[in-house]
Amino acid sequence: MINITKPFYKTWWGAGLAVILTAILIFITAIGFYFFASVKKSKLEISQTGLKLSGQQYSAADGDHYWLSADKAKITIVEFGDFACSDCGNAFYTIREISLKYKDDVKLIWRDYPAQICSDILTLAGRCTGEQGLFWPMHDKLFQNQTAIISLINPNENQCSNDDKIKITEQLLILANQIGVDTARFNDCLTKQKYLPQIQKDLADGQTFGITGTPTYFINGYKIAGDIPYDVFIKIIEELKK
Repeated sequence: MINITKPFYKTWWGAGLAVILTAILIFITAIGFYFFASVKKSKLEISQTGLKLSGQQYSAADGDHYWLSADKAKITIVEFGDFACSDCGNAFYTIREISLKYKDDVKLIWRDYPAQICSDILTLAGRCTGEQGLFWPMHDKLFQNQTAIISLINPNENQCSNDDKIKITEQLLILANQIGVDTARFNDCLTKQKYLPQIQKDLADGQTFGITGTPTYFINGYKIAGDIPYDVFIKIIEELKK
């Protein structure tokens, strides 16, 4: 008798295995197309954002605020930021590079929107150095040392304690001394919360403009929220320069 063995794909278990493998392959392919489409859509949206600004315009630049670069520039970028915000910390380097690259084309304005734990004292530090003509050096120091400053806050607390404030103030005095601030005057300004009304005005304006997080930018009045990639910022500026 000749024993003829069926090919595996003609057996019941072989057919079942083939069905299972086919189903897995279809599933993986579908997932691949989904992620490809998602990434393509995301890039398309970013590209469009980089080329065109639309929607409501806000008067975010109105008032007396700290600014950099060209006073009479064609392009104005207002940043509502928070010195304790990690996204603002990441965006800091992008904004700084843009302010140098487009120093004759862009006016960069900073407005305070302290929403993180202990960020109010950092905001006051910026204002208190600003009265001595050193806002931007302190602005840069706060972001360059953001990780070290935030590490002073007790992670188990949901508010800024007196101990946190004491530790942060000590660090702020060190930074202020590094940029040449009169530290006695600076400390007195911090203690008295001299510029709290101006900070509250920025907060109120930001809420009126519908800000829900930082950083939020107003580019010639058009609102864009989040840490905008450098290349997208460049596309926006180049388009507005035309």
